Amino acid sequence: KMKEMICLKEMICAGVGIVGAAISSAFGGWTTSIKVLLALMIIDYVSGLVCAGVFHKSQKSANGALESNACFKGLVRKGMILMLVLVGHYLDIAAKINYVKDLVCIAFMASEAISITENAGLMGVPVPKVIMKAIDILKEKGNETDEKGDKTDEGN
Repeated sequence: KMKEMICLKEMICAGVGIVGAAISSAFGGWTTSIKVLLALMIIDYVSGLVCAGVFHKSQKSANGALESNACFKGLVRKGMILMLVLVGHYLDIAAKINYVKDLVCIAFMASEAISITENAGLMGVPVPKVIMKAIDILKEKGNETDEKGDKTDEGN
């Protein structure tokens, strides 16, 4: 019985290792930009959960409280960010260059950092006014309409 348990554990570890290696390979390896982006994504998601679950000040739900639908949408958005990083990696491969993926990662790192800062402010962390003003300006610029009158950002 003990041998079966050890064998099962080894098979699970091997399976997880194979899946992890395949995902890492698909993204062009476990690069610093991927590590930082994933760390910021996790911090943003957890800070959003705390903001909604503990402080009831979420901007993603009507009453500011934690909602499973808003949590799911957040995870879907994070998944889409990773898909765009994947697209950047494949553009690098197709064009025989090596910077599109990193540029995509850096753009989303900035977005995640802004979201983390906003969540901190909603939780009562004293964020300097100049930083909050800069975030407000960036959000305002993102919500401006283009020449056709279409919204360039829906605030999601």
